[in-house]
Amino acid sequence: MVEGALSHEDPRPTKLRVDGLSAFYGPKKAISNVSLDFPERTVTAIIGPSGCGKSTLIRCLNRMHEVLPGTRIEGRVLLDGEDIYDGDPVSVRRRIGMVFQKPNPFPTMSVYDNVAAGLKLNGIRDRARVDAAVIRSLKQAALWDEVKDAIDGPGTRLSGGQQQRLCIARALAIEPEVLLMDEPCSALDPIATAKIEDLIFDLRKTYTLVIVTHNMQQAARVAEFTAFMYLGELVEFDRTQTLFEQPKQKLTENYITGRFG
Repeated sequence: MVEGALSHEDPRPTKLRVDGLSAFYGPKKAISNVSLDFPERTVTAIIGPSGCGKSTLIRCLNRMHEVLPGTRIEGRVLLDGEDIYDGDPVSVRRRIGMVFQKPNPFPTMSVYDNVAAGLKLNGIRDRARVDAAVIRSLKQAALWDEVKDAIDGPGTRLSGGQQQRLCIARALAIEPEVLLMDEPCSALDPIATAKIEDLIFDLRKTYTLVIVTHNMQQAARVAEFTAFMYLGELVEFDRTQTLFEQPKQKLTENYITGRFG
C-alpha cells in the first residue's frame, strides 16, 4: 500500500530501518507489514487518525511494545543494520531513547536526580561525570537557564512545558543515537509547544528523531520526512513538503485536507 520509500534519494545513511514489521496485541494485529527507512540526523513525523497504529509503531522501535503482556512482533527493526530484537532490550533503549506524550518526571526526585536517573541506572557513579552530563543535557534541552538555580528542587514543580523538556534532558543524558517522541506537545500550550519544536530543530543536528504527532501543521514545521498511516498500514512516505503538497495516494489527500480523521 505504501508509496515512496525514498531511502535511495537521501544522501544520508539509513540509521533505523523497519522491514516488514507487524505488531500484535494478543490476536489483534495493530500494524501490518510496515517497511520504512529513517535517515541519519533527520526528523521523521508519523501522522494519521487516532487508532491507526502510530504509537504502536514508535513503541516497536525501541522494544517498548513488548513490555505489555501478550504482545509480539513479526519482521525486523534494524539499527545500523543490526536487528534490535536479537539483543538485550535494555541495551537497545540506551541507544534509542523515548519521550512520552504526557510529561512524566519522577515525582520524588529533584531536577538533578531526574536527569541523572538513567546514568545511575547504567552504573555511572562518578560525580564529576554525572554533573557534566546533567548540565550538558539540560542545556541541550534548552532548560538549563530556567532551572540552574532550582536544580535541587522537585521536578514536579516545573511547568508542563518545562517538565517535558526535563524528560527530554533525561533521555539525552545517556547519549542515545535515536530519540523517539510520542506526541510530545499534545498536553502543552502553544508557547511550550513552540519551545519543544525549536528544540527539535536543534537536536536533529546530532540525533535521528522520530515524532508521532496528531498535528499536521507541526509535522509540516519540524519534519523533513512524513509517514502517513491508516488502519495499521503505511499508506505513504515521502519528503514532508511533497507529501503535503503532492500526495500520491487519494487516501493521503483526503486526510491532509480534512475529509476524515
